[in-house]
Amino acid sequence: MKKKIILLAACVVVCLASWLGSYFLVGASVSGVVHLRAGSDLNTLCDSLGTVDATLARRVTTLMRLTGGDVSHRQGAFKIAKGQSAFAVMRHLRSGAADGVRFTFNNVRTTGEWAARWGAKFMAGEEAMKQALADERLCDSLGFTPQSIAAMLLPDSYEFYWDITPAEMLGKMKGYYDQFWNENRRGAAQALGLTPVDVSIIASIVEEETAKTDERGKVARLYLNRLAAGMPLQADPTVKFALGDFSIKRLTAAMTRTESAYNTYRRTGLPPGPIRLPEKATLDAVLKAPQHNYLYMCAKEDFSGYHNFAVDYASHQVNARRYQAALDARNIH
Repeated sequence: MKKKIILLAACVVVCLASWLGSYFLVGASVSGVVHLRAGSDLNTLCDSLGTVDATLARRVTTLMRLTGGDVSHRQGAFKIAKGQSAFAVMRHLRSGAADGVRFTFNNVRTTGEWAARWGAKFMAGEEAMKQALADERLCDSLGFTPQSIAAMLLPDSYEFYWDITPAEMLGKMKGYYDQFWNENRRGAAQALGLTPVDVSIIASIVEEETAKTDERGKVARLYLNRLAAGMPLQADPTVKFALGDFSIKRLTAAMTRTESAYNTYRRTGLPPGPIRLPEKATLDAVLKAPQHNYLYMCAKEDFSGYHNFAVDYASHQVNARRYQAALDARNIH
């Protein structure tokens, strides 16, 4: 009888162990990321895990409680792979290294927009980054001003830890900026009489002027010609930037009189900073801009996105009238 009881107990233990093993070995239904801040308790962990897989969250926190797990000292982003078991997730959260967060950005106009994208990815958040970008002392330590620091934020794909601070992040971006602006590129900029920031400012205007990548070098040279001649750039996008409205389709004379350091109709030379975050390819397009004598440009009347170029103002006026007639025909104001 005693042997039967022992055998039965052993069977129960084996069955229980088997059930527990299978229960905790069930994999995550989807992949995801869990974010932990220092001081988090198991309830916080369960809530964060629950956004990935509610069933997995219950199993992991149960395991944590059974084994005396503690995550209060853990901080960072921890990736959960589809199919990863509760056991594996628990080990990763208790003692595994935090994972990097991929941050990819392009087609960004303002540092405010960039800060919003950054804040949605990292622990410190949007407002903290906005404050850092507006901090004159911090910007100066990196060799920029709050107006010019946009030149440092080169669109690309990067990876950082989730709990990186804004100051640390900007320091990393300065490192990537210095890598891009190697000796050859700095020499090419100097040959044009420009600094790297100047090149970024011109590139930002060029990108707003044309979406056609094969035309950007040509547009860049036009602005370089204007600078060399001491002419105002009279770039429409700078007025839109000054007004804070890039949706404007047709500038009026009153708009071009807007008082702003960015309005290149009223001020000669370059504005104090980029009007968008230019792509690396556009920076190179400025540095390698093909030689020509054009001083004027106007969007083509076929709305192809390309431009008509002219050496003299009279020819430019002919191009401009054709384009204005096309705008009128489409009732674009």
